[in-house]
Amino acid sequence: MNLILSAPALNVFEQMALDEEIVRARPDALTLRFYRWTDGPAVTFGYAQFISEVRRALQTRAAGPYARRPTGGGLVFHGEDLTFSFVFPSRERPADIYKKFHSLVHAELARLGEKGRVFDAKLPAGAYAPSVGHTASACFSNPVENDLLAENGEKILGGALRRFGSAVLYQGSLQTPGARTNPVYKNAVIAAVRNYFAADLRPQGADGELLERARRQARERYASAAWTEKF
Repeated sequence: MNLILSAPALNVFEQMALDEEIVRARPDALTLRFYRWTDGPAVTFGYAQFISEVRRALQTRAAGPYARRPTGGGLVFHGEDLTFSFVFPSRERPADIYKKFHSLVHAELARLGEKGRVFDAKLPAGAYAPSVGHTASACFSNPVENDLLAENGEKILGGALRRFGSAVLYQGSLQTPGARTNPVYKNAVIAAVRNYFAADLRPQGADGELLERARRQARERYASAAWTEKF
């Protein structure tokens, strides 16, 4: 069964842990989730980034708590963005997934009257947008291939992927005024996911057992120094 899974407001560590728990619980099905955040801003950074670089990058900006993602990519500041994830079985290359999904979001926003474009800068063959190595670059400062840009050229949609066996986790952030409050943006993401997989999505709340596993993993792993300072 393909789901739009809802969960209560969570902190940044719990958000990361819940995404990973969804991969473990539903690796063979499509699950889309929109984050609901506890109060205050937060930051996530890519799995491979050096913590020393992250801390240096955060010195000049008040950011709130920060967590290492299970996926790659750069620093993402979460304040007013529409943050979401989806899990699905796939053998496609990450570059192809990234390009196709962002193109579908762009098409939906264009249909709803939101102008913009997909960034078409070229990367080496086989690479995909969120590959930033160990540097702590701000993800929304420098768009890379297949990121989604607004009409003025500012990046508004970026994401990162990781494969867990046959399942793929995509974590995305749509950053434009009204992203969290204007239903146009959420509906565009839902429509893009539906079109990508030619699938209906049934709304369902996250069950208590799944949430408890996520909260436990958040405490024991994602909020731990061993994970945060992994590199």
